[in-house]
Amino acid sequence: MLNARLKVDPADVQISAVRAQGAGGQNVNKVSSAIHLRFDIKNSSLPEEIKSRLLQLRDQRVSTDGIVIIKAQRFRTQEKNRTDALERLQQLIEQVSRVHKPRIATKPSRGSKERRLQSKNRRSLVKAMRGKVRD
Repeated sequence: MLNARLKVDPADVQISAVRAQGAGGQNVNKVSSAIHLRFDIKNSSLPEEIKSRLLQLRDQRVSTDGIVIIKAQRFRTQEKNRTDALERLQQLIEQVSRVHKPRIATKPSRGSKERRLQSKNRRSLVKAMRGKVRD
């Protein structure tokens, strides 16, 4: 597990401005406010362990060539979309860098087994009382 926060080297990231999709009014065909971020995992300066985890990640943002592609068009300005794309890349790398502890299987205790059986018995008695009344 890596304690230090991994920083993405700006030289490893290719950022290009493209036109955003959707409604945008009069500026929609004139302004390129969306950002296309491309990050080559294999040629990056990340540690090898993180690179392999990123490549194994089953995510639509990671292509088969090992390139992370993020399109940011949430905001109306190019600067906000650029920071949004970089933050999303950072979150993806941090998500991969966390190592989850394996779950240790445990058995139910004797008391919990008894309580479960008692509640089942109580429930069956309640349901048995719902039947027709017989003389």
